[in-house]
Amino acid sequence: MSERSGLPTASRIVVKVGSSSLTGADGRLDVDALRALVAVIAERRKAGGQVVLVTSGAIAAGLAPLGLHRRPRDLATAQATASVGQGILVARYTEAFAAHGLRVGQVLLTAEDTVRRSHYRNAQRALDRLLSLGVVPIVNENDTVATDEIRFGDNDRLAALVSHLVRASALVLLTDVDALYDGPPSLPGSRRITDVAGPADLDGIDVTSRGSSVGTGGMVTKLASVAIATGSGIPVVLTSAALAAQALAGDQVGTWFAATGRRRSTRMLWLAHAASTRGRLVLDDGAVRAVVDRRMSLLPAGITAVQGDFEAGDPVELVSTAGKVVARGLVAFGSAELPDLLGRSTHELREQLGAGYDREIVHRDDLVLVRR
Repeated sequence: MSERSGLPTASRIVVKVGSSSLTGADGRLDVDALRALVAVIAERRKAGGQVVLVTSGAIAAGLAPLGLHRRPRDLATAQATASVGQGILVARYTEAFAAHGLRVGQVLLTAEDTVRRSHYRNAQRALDRLLSLGVVPIVNENDTVATDEIRFGDNDRLAALVSHLVRASALVLLTDVDALYDGPPSLPGSRRITDVAGPADLDGIDVTSRGSSVGTGGMVTKLASVAIATGSGIPVVLTSAALAAQALAGDQVGTWFAATGRRRSTRMLWLAHAASTRGRLVLDDGAVRAVVDRRMSLLPAGITAVQGDFEAGDPVELVSTAGKVVARGLVAFGSAELPDLLGRSTHELREQLGAGYDREIVHRDDLVLVRR
């Protein structure tokens, strides 16, 4: 889909709604807001379109039953609150969709489900089958078992990965501001950005200001998830939940982010966005040019330093001498072996250490460039 005018007829879309759009002033679940969103999605379903809903709100739904007055700060309490709230949240969605004659199915995911191929395929099959049965999948991160090491980090990123998982035509991100602005939305003179054709259109735009009602870093994570989706060939609309109906109708609301790349393989998408790197390889200038400009494999002669503790096959970051991350890749040697190989040609390594030591440190087929 190249233009937002294609949204009304898109066969399958992913809609993501954040906690701020589903909670009231007290931080607890706003059932009226939830029902309003469900009504919009129900209209889309009745028109024949398939919708996957990625939702936040489990922790918000668990606050009142547990007598908590604010979101927990420690992981264990957050997990417990999510456990209580997840059932309540899905129950509210079940009731709201049932009023429109629609059924829902709960799908809980963790990062492991995008890392392990068998998990990924199982999730893909389950979602495809739910959609073919006319069910609206309700997707959330499995906060009850997620840890700092394995969690997606935010449901925006989860939504982008799910969009790839289900081969969606578009992703609609619903938040508490109506669009991306070139400055804090609360300040006079800030202008709504209607269309973004590529990363260059965002040059000079500050999205970290505390003046944004999204909160510090809120828009940063959204733009990071936008980059995941658009870089994989999936366009994105970012707007407020109040404008969800207009967004799905293809109206000129919010901000439209055009797709900038082609659909990636599952493994490359994981390597670029979902994998947790175990270490770093520092490249000299020549190696950076070879990897970035010429799309070549990384050879031992171009590596100046090794950082971290990792095994062969682990994902690592490839960085310049200035510390800029230029790529990610699956390393062919462990961190304990690499120091003896650095700066040496493959011919020299083959003669001195034997066959097997003359291969690439990171093969180009196991490498993905990182664009900041």
